[in-house]
Amino acid sequence: MQPIDVTPPPGEPVEEQEATTPRRRRTRMIVLGSLLAVGLVGAAVVGTFGWRVMQQKDASLETPPELAGLRLDQSTRAQETAEYLRTAIGARIDLDESIGVVYTDPASADRSVLLFGGTTLIWTPGSDLDTLFELLSDDNGAVNNLHEVDAGDLGGVMKCGESVAPEGNTTVCGWADHGSVVLALLPGRSQDEGAELLRDIRGTIQSRE
Repeated sequence: MQPIDVTPPPGEPVEEQEATTPRRRRTRMIVLGSLLAVGLVGAAVVGTFGWRVMQQKDASLETPPELAGLRLDQSTRAQETAEYLRTAIGARIDLDESIGVVYTDPASADRSVLLFGGTTLIWTPGSDLDTLFELLSDDNGAVNNLHEVDAGDLGGVMKCGESVAPEGNTTVCGWADHGSVVLALLPGRSQDEGAELLRDIRGTIQSRE
């Protein structure tokens, strides 16, 4: 009796290749699906960023005679201090318009609020705000415990910290969005009180077209 040849015919390996083809197709579809999902997420992020820039970029700042229970200080000393800081800002950030003002608290002469900053198209609000805090550190000593706080209805980013200087510690808070960046010295107030007051001030002085 002749031995039985159990060697598969030459065509059978093709069936094995065909069996693996659907798995390869599934793998390819999974990879393509993942890439598409990543692309859609990226497009959504870019779209959200662009919408936020368009919403915030055309900002303006006004400094009325009174706001949040404070009164504009038009004394020579106050104006010189504000002008000095406004000029220092210009050396760090290229602003279209800048402000530098002092508001006094009628209830206490030691609680005057100093505001300085300005408006321009800002691509990285958090970074530009940090630049102002660095400026303050250079001129007045270190800013400690810097942390983010609620920015309020106008959005953007807001941070508060404590400026440590030989003449005493002072709460300092600031905000930045895609159209403005402003820093405030808020003596005689806790950081929570300073943040709340700056949100009130911002709601009065900032507007968008």
